[in-house]
Amino acid sequence: MSTLSELLAEHTQLPGDAVEHLQRVVAEWQLLADMSFADFLLWVPLDSDFLCVAQARPTTAPTAHAEDMVARRVPVADNPQLRRAVVEGRICRDEAPRWHLEVPVRTETIPVRHAGAVVAVLSRDTNLAMPRVPSPLEIAYLGSASDLCQMVADGTFPPRATVAGADTSPRAGDGLVRLDAHGLVAYASPNALSAYHRMGHASDLVGLPLDRATRALVLDPFDAAEVAGRIESALAGRHSLRMEVRARGAVMLVRALPLRPRGDAAGALVLVRDITDLRRRDMALLSKDATIREIHHRVKNNLQTVAALLRLQARRTAIPEARRALAESVRRVDSIALVHETLSASVAERVDLDELVDKVLPAIGDGATAESRAKVRRDGSFGELPAELATPLVLVLTELVHNALAHAFEPGRAGEVVVTARRTASALDVAVLDDGRGLPPGFDVETAGGLGLQIVRTLLDSELGSALQVRAREGGGTEALIRLSLRGR
Repeated sequence: MSTLSELLAEHTQLPGDAVEHLQRVVAEWQLLADMSFADFLLWVPLDSDFLCVAQARPTTAPTAHAEDMVARRVPVADNPQLRRAVVEGRICRDEAPRWHLEVPVRTETIPVRHAGAVVAVLSRDTNLAMPRVPSPLEIAYLGSASDLCQMVADGTFPPRATVAGADTSPRAGDGLVRLDAHGLVAYASPNALSAYHRMGHASDLVGLPLDRATRALVLDPFDAAEVAGRIESALAGRHSLRMEVRARGAVMLVRALPLRPRGDAAGALVLVRDITDLRRRDMALLSKDATIREIHHRVKNNLQTVAALLRLQARRTAIPEARRALAESVRRVDSIALVHETLSASVAERVDLDELVDKVLPAIGDGATAESRAKVRRDGSFGELPAELATPLVLVLTELVHNALAHAFEPGRAGEVVVTARRTASALDVAVLDDGRGLPPGFDVETAGGLGLQIVRTLLDSELGSALQVRAREGGGTEALIRLSLRGR
């Protein structure tokens, strides 16, 4: 399925600012659909027909379009209302309902104006199969939706967002308060009343100035002044972003929208949502994340202590073989410690392998300078991987790079070891390449008895679900290849 931006790029010549405006319309239109009890379709005019580029269904009423309408073309002759909205630049309404897949549908077309020109058309399609009994909530919803739709036709809604996504919540069903032109509450939905009751307001809101009523509840004087100022700004016709306010242990999200159809002051729409439980869960998650990071930090410290003890033992050992074995153990422990150090600095349980590998490779190269003058570098990107895969993969790379530095080059000979990574949606291909002397005659990776390769085979089989392939490199040298499946990871 093509996205809105892809469809617009493929079928229209709209400038970038017009495309951004249509994206803002789509970001806001779930509010319009829910308050209108209707489906919304976004149409763009082509040469002889209209193309549907986006669709929204209401959560408050049955849909008028059970089928997917995106990417569907409609000839002008089949829906002349779309052309009328473009030509006349005003909201047009069907004189009589039409039947669509055995469902009676009433359609209104709303021109989407940007920079003084109509760039698209919204169709508001209401399913009339289920009659609705007018209620105060429905009347408030429909009246507010009509004002906002007129503002879409005027080109004054939605506004240019200062922060993308920061002004498109709460939803109508979370809590809605309609203010008249004087700032008095004309209607408050049951969910809005519940949110205010939880903040400490015990009585009804109707007839009260909402800015003062809200300001009196908020304990923090700066937040109290800010939320009251945003409600007053909406009454004055200015848009603002949502904000959180706290009172008596409760947390409420508030967003105030000006209602200015045709430029006339019609009051404001205030959307609220009680997010007390949500913020408590957020705090619990933050506490859990902090605990996990502290565990990784302590594991890293303990591993560094183990590495320091091994180094001390190596310095006190006179047997060269034992000293080399202890040095290799230090290198392996340090590699694991680097993984935990990275995890201790991150909230997510995923690791940026590029950053981690770039820390490990220089340490391996520095440790091998006495035996080889070869350089080590990375080529390509590993991307992010879960922590349970990062640790064994880093250990595997550590062993393979160390083997290349130790065995591929004559003492004192310059060369290069390259760790390459090629990632697709389904797999990560990793190779360790060197330009050294090549493989010895009769070498078989499955029967090689070195401890490093035994560790590599064990980790690949038990932890990474992969296998190692070692072969001669074209042009000289050796390449060790690994393919790691990323499905489900």
